[in-house]
Amino acid sequence: LANTTGPGDSAYTRLPVSPMGDVVTRYHISLDVADKPGVLAQVATVFAEHDVSIDTVRQQGKDGEASLVVVTHRAADAALSATVEALRRLDTVRGVASIMRVEGE
Repeated sequence: LANTTGPGDSAYTRLPVSPMGDVVTRYHISLDVADKPGVLAQVATVFAEHDVSIDTVRQQGKDGEASLVVVTHRAADAALSATVEALRRLDTVRGVASIMRVEGE
């Protein structure tokens, strides 16, 4: 094809690349937690301490174990990373199963 842009051409090539910690988006975090009173409050406190606002929470538990899924409002990647590291240090959090960025509204 003549006179067309190729795969290497983009209107974005001259824009600066933002540091990953500055990127702001929503997140979907899945946690494996103990299914006992106060765990959700502990998790919510960690999010608040790092200025990451929670949009939705879904918890499903059985036999002392639970899956907790948190979707956040828009937050900086650095704040979310600090939140996840703090969550990993909680005795009631068995593991961080997944972290996904949520693009769009």
